[in-house]
Parts: sequence; C-alpha cells; structure tokens
Amino acid sequence: MVVAKKILYIDPNNLCNLPHFMGLSVNHQFFARFSVSTLSNNNAYNETTGKRIDQTGLQVEIISKENIKPASPTPDHLRTYDVSVLDQLLPNIYMPFVYFYPNNHQINDHLKFRRQLLKRSLSEILPSFYPLAGKVKNNRQIDCNDDGVYYVEAKVNTDLSDFLKQPNLKSIHKFLPMDPNSLELLFSQTYLVMIQVTVFDCGGIAIGLYTSHKIMDGSSHATFLKAWAAAAHGESSNSIVENISPSFISPSIFPSNPALPEDATLVWLPPLSKPKKRATKRFLFGSSSIINLKKKAAAPSRVTAVTGLLWKCVMAASKNNYCDPVIRSSILLMLVNLRDKSLPPMPNYSIGNIIWTTTPTKCIPCDDDLELDSIVQRLQNAIDEINSDFIEKMKREEFSLKVGELLHEMRKFYLDDQNIELMYVTSMCNTGIYEAADFGWGNPIWVSVGNADADHPLLANVVMLMDTRSGKGIEAWVTLSEEEMAVLEKDPELLAFASSNPSPLETDD
Repeated sequence: MVVAKKILYIDPNNLCNLPHFMGLSVNHQFFARFSVSTLSNNNAYNETTGKRIDQTGLQVEIISKENIKPASPTPDHLRTYDVSVLDQLLPNIYMPFVYFYPNNHQINDHLKFRRQLLKRSLSEILPSFYPLAGKVKNNRQIDCNDDGVYYVEAKVNTDLSDFLKQPNLKSIHKFLPMDPNSLELLFSQTYLVMIQVTVFDCGGIAIGLYTSHKIMDGSSHATFLKAWAAAAHGESSNSIVENISPSFISPSIFPSNPALPEDATLVWLPPLSKPKKRATKRFLFGSSSIINLKKKAAAPSRVTAVTGLLWKCVMAASKNNYCDPVIRSSILLMLVNLRDKSLPPMPNYSIGNIIWTTTPTKCIPCDDDLELDSIVQRLQNAIDEINSDFIEKMKREEFSLKVGELLHEMRKFYLDDQNIELMYVTSMCNTGIYEAADFGWGNPIWVSVGNADADHPLLANVVMLMDTRSGKGIEAWVTLSEEEMAVLEKDPELLAFASSNPSPLETDD
C-alpha cells in the first residue's frame, strides 16, 4: 500500500477567506500548518475501478453515485433558510455514523427491493426536511435549491458477521461516502447530508450517513433517520409529518447574528507547536457495570458517571505521559441538549443545533479532592447551570448580539493557563438511534462512529458517547494522542468497568 502525505501550508492571514475550511479560523496558528491525507490517498482508492482497499484487505467497490432529490419541489418562499445563531457557532463538519444490518432473508430479490426502497423513501421525506436537500450558501444561510442528498451505492468483499467479529475501527470509514481525511470533505462541505449504502457478500447492509453540523445536532440526526425509516415502513408523508413533525423553529427562537464573524465557534483549540498523531479506541460499559459505576461515582445518570470516569482516567494518562514538573490543568466541555430544558420544552423533533456547551469545568490532576464522586459533582454542577432561566436569557435579542463577547471571554479563560488541556464530550445517548433506524427489517445490529483516527484538528481529545443495542449500556469512542491512548487503554480503573472494542455480536449486559 502506498501512503502519501501532503503538507498543507496556509497563510494565517488568508484563513478568513476560507469559510468552508472547517468552518472556523479562530486558531490561526494551528491551521497555518498541518498534515492531512489527500483524497487520492483514500486507502489506495482507484478512480478507474471505483475500488478502495485498506491494509486489512477490506475492498469496497463503488457501484453508483447520484443525488436523491425531493419528491416535490420546495416552495419559492422557503428557498432560503436562515440558520440560528447556535448553528452559526458550530463548525461546518460532518457527524459520521454507520448502521449495520444483517440479511435475515437470504434472497437477492429482497436485497434489490431494499435498495430501491431506501432511495424512494428518502425522496419522499425530503420535502418535509427541505433544507437538507439544499446546499450551504454561507455561514448564515442554506440555499434550499432541491439539489438533493449525495447518495452512493457500493459492495464489499466480506460477510457482515466476519467484519463484526472483531471490527477494525480504522476500516469503518470505508462505509461512508467520503474519507474523513480527504481534502474534498474539508473544502467541499456544501451538502447537508451524504449517504452510502454498502452491501456485504452475505446480503447484509451498512448505511453510512454524514450529516452536517451546520444545521443538525445529534437529536436532529435521529429525527431525520426516524422519518426516513418510517417512510420505508410504508407510512404516508402526511402520517410522518403528523407523528414526527420536523420543526424548523430554532432560527425564530435564536435569531442569527449578521455581525458575528464567520470564524466564531463554540469549539476552540489552544495553540499547538505541531499536531499530534491521534488514536481512537472504543470502550463498552455494560448495563451491570454502569449500575456499579453510578453507585461508586454517586452519579445521577449513566452519562455523567461514564464521563466522570473517562475524564479522571484521561487526566491520569496525560500526567503519566508528560512526566514533567509543570502542573497541567484539564478543562472539560460538554454539549447539552436544550430541548427539554426550556419551559415549555421545545419540540423533540426540532431541527438544528439546539445545544450549548457547559461552563468550562476545570480540574488539576494533583487536586486533593480529585476523587470520582467529586469530579462527577463538578460536571453535574456545570450541567445544572444550563436551565430554563439560562435559556430564557439566550432567547433575548441581546444574547445574539453579545455572543462574540461571550466567546472572547471563553477563549481568554483558556489563555490564562498556558498548560491547559481541553476535553470535549458529546453524547448521542437517549436519542433512540437503534429504534429510529428500523427500515422494516429490524433494528441495526450495531451503530458505530465512522471517523476513527481521522487526521482532523477538531477530533483531538474528544469523547463521543453512544447507546448500546439494549439502550442500557454506553459505548464511548475516545480520541487522544497516541501516547496518551497507550496509557489510557491499560488503566485498571477504567478496565474495571469497561471492555475495549468487544465484538458487537456479543451482549452488552
């Protein structure tokens, strides 16, 4: 396998002219010089044959590419969609998820029917999700031009059961329509949704989705998926609208701010002398382990219990890795869903980034009270600050106008400590993605993240939490530097509650 790298040099003064380059240029020093894989290096991708082969021998062959357009046109008065100020603050990156389904019928005609059904039902729901069939126009607007959803069909040279026995996390991105490291994905982020349907030799299916963070958060992703699955079940468009009713009211509640710089973002990175090579590992917390962990951590929820333990162990790994006299402090930021914290609650099917980040929660590894229950309490206090009163302040016009000042203060908080490390936590737990993704042939056997080990500057020190198939456990996808991960994956305190990359075919109890 030939692996080539290109060093991308960008004048920091010109980053403001690249609105689609990650959707931000807050940290000019970081983006001035970093290495990314080019599209042509997409794991030995062959343009002539349409095949992609990785180091494990997994071969994915592209069969077709097309745009799936809405079944009916978007009305003229809806042709331009103004995003909310919260959408403005999220970088223009994609959320990558892959849904795996076994073939329970073993009939080729049924497989052909599935493929046709997926495309037809997608077209049927797009009129209700009309911005998703458009293109990103700028940081504040979506051009609802009905260009459609980018849609790829492919086949892979293995059986699903063989792949799931011990899934190679670095291979999962092969089931997505573009490589997470590709320059095309970095610079051409105009589609709101991109899909790849891959058929295994056994007739199993993987559905890979990229949904843009410019207009969708995790809950929005689940709503779109649920509507698509409902249409595949044969529900009429009127029934889907009545039962799921996607709502685009967020911009009226949190109006956009024309004066907000295009590089303003909730996600910020401290200056780095050079980017580090990253590693992603998957840790599974079974339902019984979570019960014990919640008790030990005095945690009110499984999400806070798992987050607290991971943060504690990541800090220990960082301290062990650096081994220097400098006392490094760690800050955790967690994205919080605002829908059910508002009074009255916002519709569950509200589309958009209806999320906010917690106030930076700071710990120093040598703190005397750095016990698990203390860490969880600090985290919970930060979450509790985002309540109905806080949201009411966000709804006021002056909040939108002062967002720039708030972000400036947040960055100043980081810069006060030159030995700081950031850890971002986002959760897809309790979104019901397994149940939402039943297209008529059952729930997926596994739902995975698709960008493990991506050379992506916004994926450093990130934790993504996912429900397990039972809905009671948690899968934690953790991305750290290779050095820190080597320590974390051997941490006895972590391994007392979690297993590392078990087969999705096993029970999660």
